[in-house]
Amino acid sequence: PPMAFVEVSKQGHVGIVTMNRPETLNALSSAVFADLLKAFDVVENDEEIYVVVVTGAGRSFVAGADISEMATMNVVEGKNFGDLGNQAMLRLERMEKPTIAAINGFALGGGCELSMACDIRIASEKAKFGQPEVGLGITPGFSGTQRLPRRVGIAKAKELIFSGKVIGAAEAEKIGLVNAVYAPEELIPGAIAMAKSFTANAPIAVKYSKACIDRGMQMDIDDGIALENELFAMCFATADQKEGMGAFLEKRPAAFRNK
Repeated sequence: PPMAFVEVSKQGHVGIVTMNRPETLNALSSAVFADLLKAFDVVENDEEIYVVVVTGAGRSFVAGADISEMATMNVVEGKNFGDLGNQAMLRLERMEKPTIAAINGFALGGGCELSMACDIRIASEKAKFGQPEVGLGITPGFSGTQRLPRRVGIAKAKELIFSGKVIGAAEAEKIGLVNAVYAPEELIPGAIAMAKSFTANAPIAVKYSKACIDRGMQMDIDDGIALENELFAMCFATADQKEGMGAFLEKRPAAFRNK
């Protein structure tokens, strides 16, 4: 069945996943999560897509989880909703391909959490970030307490989560939550340009590099180096390694084929 709330499109080797429920500021409901999981499968399984951009339609990236759905939940329903959200976040975080969140507007609560599951965040000058959950009587529920301290450090994450305050794009850049800030009309072109700077390289090598970084960050340095050595060696079994080095020696541009 087609996805009602999430749209997938392509520009060359770049896949674009757009949260498309603007009338609710792209709030995350169970139905939206189901669509998101489908969208992630589509972009992961498309061999023509090497890099994925995640963004929102309208004036919001994702304004948060759907409060009207959560308001009446009991403990068991809350746990199940949290599980569903975390499943979507982990699916995104563990995608083999690089992911860029292009944050066009509100990224609050679940929206901030969704952006943090991407490899890289870039923001429009209009973007707003925060984890305001404690003001609603709950903790962040889609790993915000886990990813925010890993992205910006423990003390800054505690300040943001305990206060629930909302910060603008400039402060988000200052604390390292976003890599760059763009004028609103430059955001998507900027995301595509960054994605193309990745797709210009050998896709398997980029994918292996992502795996080395993400898995290595959960290991001690010796295990991380051993993992890198394994994946470095595996590159030598690819046609793209032969092409990349051959092109270098022959002083010509490489033509990578994801093989």
